[in-house]
Amino acid sequence: MIISRTPMRISIGGGGTDLPYYYTKNGGSLVSAAIDKFMYISVNKRFHNTSLIKYSKIEEVNDNKKIEHPLIREALSLLNIKEPIEITSIADISSGTGLGSSGSFTAGLLNALHLYKGEYVSKKTIAEEACHIEMDILKDPVGKQDQYIASFGGIMNMNISQKGNVSITPLDISWDTIKELEENILLFYTGVRRSSFTVLKSQKQEAEKDYDKMEYLGKIKKIGNEIKSALEKGNTRRFGQWLNIHWQTKKQLTNKMSNPDIDKWYETALKNGALGGKIMGAGGGGFFMFYAEENHHEMLRSAMKEQELHEFPFKFDFDGTKIILNQR
Repeated sequence: MIISRTPMRISIGGGGTDLPYYYTKNGGSLVSAAIDKFMYISVNKRFHNTSLIKYSKIEEVNDNKKIEHPLIREALSLLNIKEPIEITSIADISSGTGLGSSGSFTAGLLNALHLYKGEYVSKKTIAEEACHIEMDILKDPVGKQDQYIASFGGIMNMNISQKGNVSITPLDISWDTIKELEENILLFYTGVRRSSFTVLKSQKQEAEKDYDKMEYLGKIKKIGNEIKSALEKGNTRRFGQWLNIHWQTKKQLTNKMSNPDIDKWYETALKNGALGGKIMGAGGGGFFMFYAEENHHEMLRSAMKEQELHEFPFKFDFDGTKIILNQR
């Protein structure tokens, strides 16, 4: 049996510029961070004539091409694994919550499957193969952020060329700043799950017919660079303020980004000490990330609890996808 553990992520700034319709014209740039909420994938030999696939559903098939789960089916096809196999996935947090679980799933699955075949590949190879499956083969309306941050881990700056080439480097920040971020970034679950595909498709359609939407993405890229600069200078208060500007700008991309409840929760957070924040991922629900200095934590937590938003403490993950069990 082989088990991989792969982190989910919080998008810090510049998200959306990793989408092909933007970076092929303008190049993308963003800051993203892996967190200690994980996707676990186990892969094992199967001593029957069928493959057994266990996730939120259970599939048993006599041909891997018949697997319904698209990511598993295409990963097996890409790596030319035709024999019966058993694959199980378990996640700390369910999908549809804005933490990049799909990218984590694909990267973790590929990591485990390569080792299953006796192959040792780089994190960049895993990230690129995951992007290829999701973006090229399945034509999902996603970008390159999730697969890369899941593969590499850490707090990273990603730059994407117009040709889609990704340069990923750690932010040059001190451990004191990292500790301050872990203490002062508060994650709250809205209780709303949504399909990121719906929001991303709407965002793409609006951007392609309205030049102003592309201009907003350009502003988001610049804000992401300002966030990077603030963090590398250790100016976490300025980081929090930029988060607010980032969210107000991102809401202009599509009317599916926010809704009256999300707006109400955000305003409540600002009134109770948050300097800024944003919905994680494509928008429309999932997790809210807020930045608040320590003297405002109690007030903010109390206000969010009254709104029935539940806090999820976290730490950053610096390992990326890794094998935690290898018994071949």
